[in-house]
Amino acid sequence: MPSVSPPPGSSAASAASAASASPAYADGDTRRVRASLIHKVCGDEDMFALGASVARVVEMASSDDEGTHDLAYYVLSDVALTQRILRLSNTPTYRTKSGTTVTTISRAISLLGFDNVRTTALAMLLVDALSNSAHATSVRIELEAALCASLVGREMARHSFYQGAEEASIGALFKNLGPLLVASHEHDRYREINALVKGGTHSVGQASQMILGSSYDALSQAVMAEWKIPDVIVRSLSPLQAGAQKVAVNRGEWMRQVASFSMEVSRLLGRSASPAESKEFQALQLRYGVALNLTATQMEDLFETVQGEMAELLRSMNMEPQPRDEESLDSGGLPNVLLLATMDAGESGEGKVHPSGKPHNARELLLAGLQDVTQLRAAGDAKVNDVILAVLETVYRSMGFRFATVCLKDARSGQYRARVAFGEDHARLQAGFAFPMGAARDLFHLAMENDADLMIADAASPKIRDLLPAWHRTLLPDAKSFIVLPLVVSKVQVGLFYADRAVPAPEGVPPDETSLIKALKGQVLLALAP
Repeated sequence: MPSVSPPPGSSAASAASAASASPAYADGDTRRVRASLIHKVCGDEDMFALGASVARVVEMASSDDEGTHDLAYYVLSDVALTQRILRLSNTPTYRTKSGTTVTTISRAISLLGFDNVRTTALAMLLVDALSNSAHATSVRIELEAALCASLVGREMARHSFYQGAEEASIGALFKNLGPLLVASHEHDRYREINALVKGGTHSVGQASQMILGSSYDALSQAVMAEWKIPDVIVRSLSPLQAGAQKVAVNRGEWMRQVASFSMEVSRLLGRSASPAESKEFQALQLRYGVALNLTATQMEDLFETVQGEMAELLRSMNMEPQPRDEESLDSGGLPNVLLLATMDAGESGEGKVHPSGKPHNARELLLAGLQDVTQLRAAGDAKVNDVILAVLETVYRSMGFRFATVCLKDARSGQYRARVAFGEDHARLQAGFAFPMGAARDLFHLAMENDADLMIADAASPKIRDLLPAWHRTLLPDAKSFIVLPLVVSKVQVGLFYADRAVPAPEGVPPDETSLIKALKGQVLLALAP
């Protein structure tokens, strides 16, 4: 386990002063508190799961189609997160000019941007993992501060010339991880730290070092390192030297400045109804203005933008205002208008479904998805892979399939191979979903040769079973109903869409749904056409 050390730049004198101010906490006591807290946040099963999920999302790269697919699948695997992302993409800031409702995660990623969705997903992980703490008020305050800081970091990244600047929003989000974990797991220590800070004799770093045996920043770094988060993000949580900052000489130093700046802005927005008129605003401008190339006017605009984005983010998460109790007044969180109350997805369920899992409102879902895909193509900048991903997601969600994939020709291997997939055990099934390009008398080749969309309600039918190739029976032995949508462009077989269920689907696919599915496939064919 990584060691937790005092923050860089803290003096021996200030440490001695802090220690003498509270004789109740000897060095051995703080070591025990620190060790207990590290063990609790890194050894607890729920926290271990949180760390694994955070690491997985952070690792997703925005530079290729695989990263976009991984993020889309991750969001889709969580119903509540899916609903929140879709709500955010339909807020006034992001709604398209035509007002078309966004109904697919693929479209939401295109509209909001990969890094925005990724950071929002990370924020939701923190909310879901920690919001039900017994000390909900304090935790909510710290969650709000983290969310707000991530928005500041995102705005700063938008105007940076550094490659990979978007990671600054992740660093800003986790800059407040230490206070958040202490509020949740060691609430008495959290209150003691706040009391020392409020007394005016200790900085947050000094108070946390004295009570915990570790500064909040060092605690955040230790936990993030334990979670195997990339070093550049972990290092961005390091505190800065006091005084005015100089222009960063590299991206890592710039990320440290942005993380600290974002957290200070977040705290200021929580303390003041008119932050631009406060002394803290002037101090922020003097400390960071030159380093981050921010004039006072630009900083005011930044504050206004972040406040608006924060309000929409909380609305998308169905977080309603709640009166604060006395405990929260000492904690420096955001004003009442931005307080969290409910942490659920705000939706009452997914609606009625057939025994097969197919939604009763499949037609409406398909229609909404078709509108989304059409809007995506109309924007003019969508890649073929974006369109394919959006169509696959629409078919998968709207029809209630267990597994769905798109299989495309791979000339080098002489096979049709699955490129992306959604659903249960999707990674393993995608890896195994491949078959030769040569002619064969099986269901898949026949579908492509005849350009025929196949919708199989019961795969156990003897005539259907006899047409299933051996590789399919081996890979998907429990597929009881499925569809095959061949992709044929100018009589050239390109590949196919495939989706299945583990149960029969006697309700079938009525003509109106069939037409919509064909129309969705048509959007892909248009995108593939030379």
